[in-house]
Amino acid sequence: MARSDPATETESPLRADEIDGALALVREVGWNQVAADWQIFLELGTVYAVRSATGRVVATAATLPYGRFAWISMVLVTNDYRRRGLASRLMRRCIDDLLAAGRVPVLDATPAGREVYRAMDFCDTWGFHRLTVQERRAAPPVASPAGVAIAPITDAVWPALCAYDAAAFGSDRGALLARLRGRLGGAELIATRGDRVTGFLIGRDGRTASQFGPLIADDDATALALLARALAAVSGPAYIDFADTHASVRAWLEAVGFTAQRPLTRMVHKRREGFDDPARTFAVAGPELG
Repeated sequence: MARSDPATETESPLRADEIDGALALVREVGWNQVAADWQIFLELGTVYAVRSATGRVVATAATLPYGRFAWISMVLVTNDYRRRGLASRLMRRCIDDLLAAGRVPVLDATPAGREVYRAMDFCDTWGFHRLTVQERRAAPPVASPAGVAIAPITDAVWPALCAYDAAAFGSDRGALLARLRGRLGGAELIATRGDRVTGFLIGRDGRTASQFGPLIADDDATALALLARALAAVSGPAYIDFADTHASVRAWLEAVGFTAQRPLTRMVHKRREGFDDPARTFAVAGPELG
C-alpha cells in the first residue's frame, strides 16, 4: 500500500526521461505546463522528485536561480500520496538548498499556499491575478504612444531587451527568456522610442491555453499597445498573470473578455520587499517562472 511505501522517504533530482511522469502530475491538477517548461527547470534549475516503489513520479518541487535570489515552484503531489508531508518536505529541501547557496527564496502563492508559506517565514510583497479568456470580444481600439514603435523581437534588439528586463526583474534572466522565445511568435513584441527599449512582451504555448507574459513596460499606454498587438495575432484560450496595481490595463483586458481565475501573492523569504520593480511589471512570466 502507498502509505508504507519506503520509496517516498527520499527525493532526488528529476531525470530527463521522467518528464512524462511530471506531466502526469500537471494534468492531474489541471495546470498549463508542457514538456518544454519542465525542460527549463532541468536545464537552468533543479527539480526534486519523489517516486513510488514502482518508479512513478508522485511528487515534485523545483527551484530556478536568478543570481542573488531564486524561485521555488512546481510543488505537486499526486492525489493518493497527499497528506503525508511530501510537499512540506520538498519545500524545506528547496529552501535549505537555496539558503546554503546564498540565494533568497521567492515564490508566488495561491491563497491556500500563502498561509503555509507564511509559517515558513515568507512575507508578502505584491499581488496579481491569473486572468483567463476562452472566447474574446472585439478589443477596444488602442493607439501606440507618440513616438513609440511596436515590432517583433529580433536578434538585433535582444541584448537591449534582456538588459531592460534585468533592470525591472532585479536580475538577468536572459537564459529563461531565450527558452520562451519562439514558442508563441505572435506574442513576441518589443516597444522602442528611438533606440531605447520602453517595453516588451513574450508568450508561450501551454497545455490548455496560450500564456502571455512577461509583460514589462514603462507605462500603461505601452503595455496596452503590446497587448493589443499580441491578442490580435494569437487566437484561442489564453492566460495572463496580471499585476493588481495596473487597474486601467486590467479593465481593458476585462473588456476583451478576460476574467479573474484566482489571486496570487509574490512572497520573499524573510524580506518584505522584493527584487523586482512592480511599477514596470504588468504581467509575470508565470507563477512557476517569476
